[in-house]
Formats: sequence, structure tokens, C-alpha cells
Amino acid sequence: MSNPEFYGAGFPYREFADLPGKLIVLEGSDGVGRSTQTQLLRRWLEDEGFAVSDTGLRRSGLTQKGLDEAKNGHTLSRITMSLFYATDFADRLENQIIPALEAGFIVLSDRYFYSIMARDIVRGVDPKWAHKVYGFALKPDLILYLKADVTDLVSRLIHGRGLNYWEAGMDIHLADNLFDSFINYQSKISMQFSQFAKEYDFVTIDAGRPISEVFSDLQSHIRHLLEDQHPIIDIDL
Repeated sequence: MSNPEFYGAGFPYREFADLPGKLIVLEGSDGVGRSTQTQLLRRWLEDEGFAVSDTGLRRSGLTQKGLDEAKNGHTLSRITMSLFYATDFADRLENQIIPALEAGFIVLSDRYFYSIMARDIVRGVDPKWAHKVYGFALKPDLILYLKADVTDLVSRLIHGRGLNYWEAGMDIHLADNLFDSFINYQSKISMQFSQFAKEYDFVTIDAGRPISEVFSDLQSHIRHLLEDQHPIIDIDL
């Protein structure tokens, strides 16, 4: 990322002449396996000698505690919650992601602002306003979209950690139970991701397959991105 680009004005009070690192984003719905793949990719890249940093939603020291409390209370308006998440993202971008890129790290981001914006739009936030809010966002080098059928997602979660209030969109009253609300909500989120895939040049990965096959696909795309920086050798999962 020698000539960093932003989706809008970026940070008007800061200039970034050179970011030698690479920003790789993993996007996808709840339960699709992003966190698992992020961990596998970090281990693989570090084994290859790369310096790697990873980040994700609600990991800003500035906002994490407040966001967690807000989600427990269910008292903030949709716009307030949207701006709360935007603050989390802005703080991590400026103080975690960009400094790591300046130092030559590969940054793996488990979600980016696309997930936040998809959630906001489904909850009734004006899409044009949401796009403008994230004009400070840095354009990633690679966006890998893990896509799976909603029925597959709900099956994974039911047999795993279970469904929760926010992932099921219970706050917007799509159904009177977690299961049906999850199906309806995640279907709407998937529709937003389908639009974003075209708008933001997502690389779509079929995440309905075994973990090892998904990982192999992710490796292939990342290997292509990094081929001029460092020789990468296949590592079996």
C-alpha cells in the first residue's frame, strides 16, 4: 500500500505518504467462520516470517467497555449506536491499523466498516449517510468475503455457541423468537453484502465447505497479493 487511498477525505489532519504493509479484511455474516480463519491465517503468515497484527470490532480501548455496556442495556438510539461503532472503527484505524501498516505489518481485520454499515442499513439508517460517515476509511488491499447460506449459519450456531439477541436482530422486531428473527435478519444482511461485493470489489469465498478448503482458498488469494514481497511455501492445515 505504497499510495494509500481512502473512501473519502480520509483523516484531514494527517497525511500518509507510504504504508508498506498490507491490509487484508475478512468479511461475512455471524457464524460464517471469520474468527477461525483469521487465527489460521495469522499462524500461517507468521510461520512464513511476516509480522502480523489482527483486529476486529469493539477492540478499541476507547470504546470497547462503553459498547459492551450499551449492548447490554438496549437503550441507545440506532444513530447513536451507529456513531459509537464508527468511533470504535476510527480509533482502531488511526491508532492500531495504520501504525501497523506504517511499520510494514500485514493487518488481518476480522470485519471492517462494511459489516457495521450493513447492520445500520438493515436497521433503517440512510445508506447515503452511512457511506459518508466512513469517508475516513482506508481502502484495504484485499477484501475476502466468506459467504454461506443462512440455513447453514443458523445450524452452525445452534450446534455451537448458540444464537444471541443482536445477531438475531431482535431489536428490530423481525420475529417473536430468536430462530425466525435470525433467519430474517441475516437474510437482510446477506443482501447488503451482495450489494457491497460489487461496490467494494469483494473476493467471494464459498464458506459452506470444510474449514481446510476455505483456508486453502484464502491462502491462494493472499499468496497472490504478497507474491512480490516474500516467497510463501504451502503449509498443510
